[in-house]
Amino acid sequence: MIEWLQQTAGEVWQWLLSLYLGLPFWAVPIFWVAAIVVVSSATSLAILIVRAQIAIRRAEGTPIAAHGRAEQSDYLWVFFVPALNEEVTIQDSVSRLREVEVDHKRILVINDGSDDRTGEILAAMDQRDLTVLTRVAPNARQGKSEALNDAWRYLSNVLLTEGELAHWNTNRVIVTIVDADGRLDKQAGRVAAHFADDRVGGVQSLVRIYNRRSFLTWAQNIEFSVFGFVFQMGRVGWGTANMGGNGQFNRLQALNEVAVPGRGGELGPWREGRLTEDQDIGLRLIRAGWQGRQSTLVTVDQQGLNSLSALYRQRTRWAQGGWQMLDLVPMMARNPHLGFASKWDQFWYLMTPLLQAFVGATVALSIVLLASGMVEVRWTVPIVLLIYLFSVVPGVAGVLFARRSLNPLRIIWQVILAHGYVLYSWIIFPVVYRALWRYLRGSKSWAKTRREAIAPAR
Repeated sequence: MIEWLQQTAGEVWQWLLSLYLGLPFWAVPIFWVAAIVVVSSATSLAILIVRAQIAIRRAEGTPIAAHGRAEQSDYLWVFFVPALNEEVTIQDSVSRLREVEVDHKRILVINDGSDDRTGEILAAMDQRDLTVLTRVAPNARQGKSEALNDAWRYLSNVLLTEGELAHWNTNRVIVTIVDADGRLDKQAGRVAAHFADDRVGGVQSLVRIYNRRSFLTWAQNIEFSVFGFVFQMGRVGWGTANMGGNGQFNRLQALNEVAVPGRGGELGPWREGRLTEDQDIGLRLIRAGWQGRQSTLVTVDQQGLNSLSALYRQRTRWAQGGWQMLDLVPMMARNPHLGFASKWDQFWYLMTPLLQAFVGATVALSIVLLASGMVEVRWTVPIVLLIYLFSVVPGVAGVLFARRSLNPLRIIWQVILAHGYVLYSWIIFPVVYRALWRYLRGSKSWAKTRREAIAPAR
C-alpha cells in the first residue's frame, strides 16, 4: 500500500512538472502563481461552505443567542433611508418600514438634494414616526457615506437629546440602513437575539431580489443568496460576517466608536468617498473588536437590474469600492481580536479584486499564446476535467449549498441552473478592470440608476 501511494504521488508530481511544458520560460511562473491562487480560492470556498453548514444548523437549532435573551422591545430601532430622486419607491419603502413590528421605532429619511417629487411625497406622508432630513447644496449629493454621517449626527445630537427618545442608551439603539427600494421584513426585530451578545456590533439580513423577470435579475438573486448562506454564514463563527448596503443593523455604540473626522472636520462612522461604505464600515467594526453576524431569519427585498449596462455601472462601482478597501489590509493583518485563520480569511477577502484581476489576465494571456501558435495544447480528458473543476465547479457548489435542497430531482435541476449563474459571473467579470481604471484615475462620479415601477413583492 505504501509503495502504491509513493508511486502514485510520484506520477502526480511528474504530471504537475510537465503541466506547463512548452510555455515560454517567462510565462511559467505567472501560470504557477495563477494555479496556486485558483486552488487556494477553491480551498477557501470549501472551508466556508463547511463552516456555513455548521453555523446554519446551530442557528436553526438555537435561534436565541447563548449570551442571554433579548426582545425587540429592549431596543430603539432607527431606520436610515438615504434617498436621492426616489419618487418611484420612497412611499413604498417608508410604508413598509411602518409595518415592521417593533415597539420603539423612528424612521429617518435623508433627502439628499432630490430634484424630483421625493420631497413632495415625503411631506405629504403622516409624520408621526417619520423624520425627514433634507440636505441641500453644496452639502447634498456628496455620496451615501456623507448622507449617512449627517443622519448619524442628527440622531446623536438632536433625536436622542430631546423628548421621549432622550433616555435611550446608545448600546440599545439599533441603526438600520434600508435603501429607498428596500422592503424590510416585518419581523426584522428578530435580530434582537443577536444583539443580546454585547460583542455584536452589526447584523446583516438576507438580501433578495423581488423583480425577478429576466436572467439578470434571477442571477442577482442567486448571487445574494450565495453571499448570505455561504460567505457570510461561513464567517459567522469567527464573528467576521460583513455588512451589506441594504438591510444592515448596527449598534449605535459600535458606530460611535469607529467615527472619524471628515474633510470638514465633522465626525462620522462612515468614511467619506467610499463607494462601498457598507463593506468599509463592517470591516472597521471588526477591527475595533466588534463582531459581525448574518441573520438567516430576516430578509430585505430590493430591486434588481434588468439592464446589462445598468448592472455593469453598478458592479463597476462596487468593484471600485473593493479596490479602495486594499488600504485596510495592513490594519486587518494586525487585528488583535482575530486568530490566524480568520485573519487569513479577511486578507484573502480584501485581496479579491487583485486576485481576480491577476487570474483574469492569465486567462487572456492563455488565449493570446494559443491564438499566436506559441503554445499548442493536447486536449485530453484530464485537462478538460481540470479546467472544468476549477472554473465551474466552485460556482456550482456555492449555488447548491446556498439553495439547500435535499430533493434529488431538485438538486439536479439546481446543478443545471447553477451553470447559468457561472455564465453570469463571467459576463460581469470585466468590471474588475473597468473599476481598476477608474480607481487609478481617481474618478468617483456616477450616474444614478433609475428605479423600475413598483411591482408586487414575491
